[in-house]
Amino acid sequence: MTALTAATTPAVARHISPSRGLVLAMLRLHRTALLFWVGLVAVAAGALLWATGPGADAAWAEYTDMGCDLARTNLGCDFPGPANSRYQTAVAVGVGLVRLLPLLTGAWAGGALIARELENGTAQLAWTQSAGPGRWLAAKLAVPALLLVTGTLTLTLLHRTLWSSDRALISVMGWRAWHDDGVFEINGTVAAAEALAALALGVLVGLLLRRSLPALGVAVLALVSLVYVVGELRPYLWPVKTVVTGLDDGTPGVDSMIVDTGALTASGARVPIPSCSGEPGCEARNGITHYYADYHPASHFWPLQLMETGLLLAVAALATATAFVLLRRRTGAAV
Repeated sequence: MTALTAATTPAVARHISPSRGLVLAMLRLHRTALLFWVGLVAVAAGALLWATGPGADAAWAEYTDMGCDLARTNLGCDFPGPANSRYQTAVAVGVGLVRLLPLLTGAWAGGALIARELENGTAQLAWTQSAGPGRWLAAKLAVPALLLVTGTLTLTLLHRTLWSSDRALISVMGWRAWHDDGVFEINGTVAAAEALAALALGVLVGLLLRRSLPALGVAVLALVSLVYVVGELRPYLWPVKTVVTGLDDGTPGVDSMIVDTGALTASGARVPIPSCSGEPGCEARNGITHYYADYHPASHFWPLQLMETGLLLAVAALATATAFVLLRRRTGAAV
């Protein structure tokens, strides 16, 4: 029996490596979260696919049946019918789920993926087996990151397909501009980068607090703060373009991401637009000669996307590195 055990154990070990065993154990432990993630992606993907195909066809047919078109409107055009409502709901569901993803990821990573396992001793048990602290943390980061990126990029591609499928329909349905929150984030790489940053910050918070409920709350607060700060920085991540108009032309009307507007004096100094309320000669008495607007045109979409993505990935990398350093100091093991 001893010889048989000695002969078969290496063969079994070759088939189930420590790393693979750790991944399988983690998937079993967090299978509820995995099923929830798969369900979320499926619902969002189904909503976006339906809106792109039969939902859009029905909404457009209903709109034209009312006697509406892009050049003429009537009272009925201002009150969407059931097909329009279903289309709007499907789009809202798809977009809303993707926008909730960072908060859900951060809360889960901080509260369940890390803090709960430290709190109930599951992590310490894993460290005494074949997986050390470093390998344990690497698996906790790598497996969810792969699933998050795959699912988020899939939804991004579906949203871009919907966004570019019928610009006329999108226009009459009152969709927001390319630079508005939600549309901008989901139409590029920012959504996936936000999910990775949420995962890394949640893991770091979980390691710091080691209690599930406080880690959940702090992780959500950290993610809300990060998304807000990055959103405020967005207009300044790439050089703007400037348009200048004369007093007779009025203030510039630019259908783009407006960063700043104001007035120019004869010396070229930028000043706020005076409150003239239509008073003749008011601008001239205040020394105003032109109006200006700093803006980002649609061609700045990808530069802004890539800059914001890089910023979020830098946050994720910093949080990940800090988590490994913290784990090494607490366990005294090489990670």
